[in-house]
Amino acid sequence: MVVTPALMIWKALMCTTGSELPVVVVLSGSMEPGFKRGDILFLHASKDPIHAGEIIVFNVDGEDISIVHRVVKVHERKDTAKLDVLTKRIAYYHDQLWLQERHIMGRAVGFLPYVGSFTIIMTEKPVIKQ
Repeated sequence: MVVTPALMIWKALMCTTGSELPVVVVLSGSMEPGFKRGDILFLHASKDPIHAGEIIVFNVDGEDISIVHRVVKVHERKDTAKLDVLTKRIAYYHDQLWLQERHIMGRAVGFLPYVGSFTIIMTEKPVIKQ
């Protein structure tokens, strides 16, 4: 009885935001002081052009985890009218220098502070000191 409403809410969020991943938890401190570990970000996949300064969530070829970073530079290729995006993260994977639109899951449009901390606690391995 708990799973069905949760799946319905998730599917509704996917439909309204246009993103396969409408909600993501910030897992590292790389976005501080703007976002802290455990903050939940709400994403929207818009067809509007991405601009420098926006916060996006993206996947990189070869990595399974979604990454949250601020866009530093956007380059529009004249030959194809497609965008290349550079974020704060310098090296992506195997000498990949830019992100393409296919990598971007969505842009952050809102957040809830610390609500995702439970996710971090449940997924991190405990450190045992000897």
